[in-house]
Amino acid sequence: MTATPEATVPRRDVVSLRLPADGAYLAVLRTAAAGLASRLDFTLDDIEDLRIAVDEACAMLLPRAADGAALECAFELKPGELDVSVSLATTDGALPSRDTFAWTVLTALAGEVDASADGPTVTITMAKKSSTDADPHA
Repeated sequence: MTATPEATVPRRDVVSLRLPADGAYLAVLRTAAAGLASRLDFTLDDIEDLRIAVDEACAMLLPRAADGAALECAFELKPGELDVSVSLATTDGALPSRDTFAWTVLTALAGEVDASADGPTVTITMAKKSSTDADPHA
């Protein structure tokens, strides 16, 4: 018996949200981040760090939102890790500065953080690992 292509492709658990680019909707993203991190058995501290990190990433992007833009957020669930990307069409396509206090806070809370631009759309990506999966001998 040979494996079918579907059997060889690993399943990806991805949750995507598209919201108006308005700070009033950030509570939805924070709640989604907390719920998904909880599903991965993150600690309460990890969950709160992720909630704040998602909020901080959005706060960096929202002031530069293009008229009528939508805030898009994708959460990819992996064993012991939640990858988050936040994208927004901006007025200038400029990447957030990495030498600001906000970027330092974001990096401290989320772990791996990066930013990229595709034309006017700017994306901030984060990879938050659960502290319960950390090597106790590291």
